[in-house]
Amino acid sequence: MNTFIYIIIGIIVVAFIWWLIRRQRSLKLRAHLMQEAIRNRDFTFRLPTDGLLPGERAMQQTLNQMGETIRQQMNQNEVEAWERLTRVLTHEMMNATAPITSISQSMLGRDDVKGTPLEPGIQAIYDTSRHLSEFVKNYRKMSQLEKPVLEDVLFRSLLDDVCKAYPELTWEVNVPDITLRADAGMMRQVLMNLAKNAAEAEARKMVITPMDSPSANQIDLYVGNDGLPIPAENRQSLFVPFFTTKRSGSGIGLSLSRRMMIQQGGMLDLAENPLSGCRVGFILTILI
Repeated sequence: MNTFIYIIIGIIVVAFIWWLIRRQRSLKLRAHLMQEAIRNRDFTFRLPTDGLLPGERAMQQTLNQMGETIRQQMNQNEVEAWERLTRVLTHEMMNATAPITSISQSMLGRDDVKGTPLEPGIQAIYDTSRHLSEFVKNYRKMSQLEKPVLEDVLFRSLLDDVCKAYPELTWEVNVPDITLRADAGMMRQVLMNLAKNAAEAEARKMVITPMDSPSANQIDLYVGNDGLPIPAENRQSLFVPFFTTKRSGSGIGLSLSRRMMIQQGGMLDLAENPLSGCRVGFILTILI
């Protein structure tokens, strides 16, 4: 009888050791995957918390949240760096373009210039300086963004205004009538920019649907469209100020939208994999 008990105890001990070894290997693999994700600057990487012991689950949730915090901080630092750069460039470009525009405009009005071979050249100088002045105004939009005024905003009411502004798009909205903590003007402008980009990319449909959120204090919305896809080589530069593939584009829409979202405590990201029926998608993170 005692021998049988010892055998049972031995089996239990061996099984426990075997389970413990497998458990440690699994945790080691999780740590390796998180390390590789951070090394590759993939801060959206998440590991599931199902099947873990309470302490392990808490640790995994913390690591997942840490990745999100690092991503937000890096995006914030990037926005601040672009903001400092735009301030310097705005000052220097304004100092350079203002006198050129003024002098060339004055010369175009002179009788000894009108109808002479000098006129086309001076006109080209004037047109170029005016174009640069418009460019500087776009810089100012980036560097002089007002601080947001956060208030309770009914999302569906705000979205209705955007839908009316783009009746050429078919809107599929699966979001309940939620209340956001946001700046209504900024939020409306962000949605307007996304709709405008979709329309310019020949989209016919806009899709807005909620996504799984890592925090109870925020909501993640998927905003997608069926317009022309974004080329792979342009995805990394999508939120860089003044980067554009359009001849008439200023390249500030998406970068300005992301900055507006960051100032409200949220985020705007490109979705890695568009949902079914969409070719382009963005993830809009909003406080609730």
